[in-house]
Amino acid sequence: MNLKESIRIIPDFPKPGIQFIDITTMLKDGKAMKYAFDQLAAMVGHLEIDLLVGPEARGFLVGAPLAYKLGAGFIPVRKSGKLPGEVIEASYQLEYGQDTLQIHKDAITPGAKVLVVDDLLATGGTVWSTADLVRSLGGEIVGFAFLIELTFLKGRDKLGNYPVFSLLEFDSE
Repeated sequence: MNLKESIRIIPDFPKPGIQFIDITTMLKDGKAMKYAFDQLAAMVGHLEIDLLVGPEARGFLVGAPLAYKLGAGFIPVRKSGKLPGEVIEASYQLEYGQDTLQIHKDAITPGAKVLVVDDLLATGGTVWSTADLVRSLGGEIVGFAFLIELTFLKGRDKLGNYPVFSLLEFDSE
């Protein structure tokens, strides 16, 4: 199955010059979605994983079903002010400003093996901040997994020596 055919590219969103990779068209196609999650699970299935951690919001769309498929738990990382319990937070730079992510203080037991997941790897800022939160709670990062990687943005370089798994790659804007 050619998954790229199930993904829509929207020009000039959210601002001129950006080519937005829209996975909603893949998610609404049951066969494509099942194939994508089966393939991604096969890519990371050899890792020892206790928890998957995904940032808001598309990280939830990838992380929760993948965690279910792998028999692991899922921890959501939310934008500031969205979690009800005690939290820790990390801020990171965006192209157009700064954002803050939070995780519950009790979400991760020290030593837990954690796979950080998101829909797309661009510059790596969001998932690196997510990994910082995991590490600050004593979790051990076992890798990063994405449906899509925009290789021309070199986000993989920001993720150090951790294993990075990407189902699809786009190599130009």
